[in-house]
Amino acid sequence: MTPSAPVAMSRRERQIMDILYRRGRATAAEVLSDLPDPPSYSAVRAALRLLEDKGRVRHQQDGQRYIYAPTVPRDRARNSALTHLVRTFFGGSAEQVVNALVEEEKLSPAELDRLAGLIERARQEGT
Repeated sequence: MTPSAPVAMSRRERQIMDILYRRGRATAAEVLSDLPDPPSYSAVRAALRLLEDKGRVRHQQDGQRYIYAPTVPRDRARNSALTHLVRTFFGGSAEQVVNALVEEEKLSPAELDRLAGLIERARQEGT
């Protein structure tokens, strides 16, 4: 399985990935210290092993410690997840995604203005 392939992650696994992306790299103890409502140390180690099995993280040994890091840059992982989401839930339609955001997320006027600006810029660039 490639690291960029969409692989389902639990809430806790997403929290751990957020920590690793924010820190760049971390030990299990560092991840544990950053987790909200932290589980046991062994649960964090198990989650890190599972993320490694899924191809999301890798580790390097530093003495007795394992130091974990994401296998792909955050922007590439985000783009892969977004592509998967658009294809799976919106039939590949960006228009349906934007409609869902506008209708369901109750965007602020500032967010709507920024979105309109992005759309206008895309028109001008011909994409």
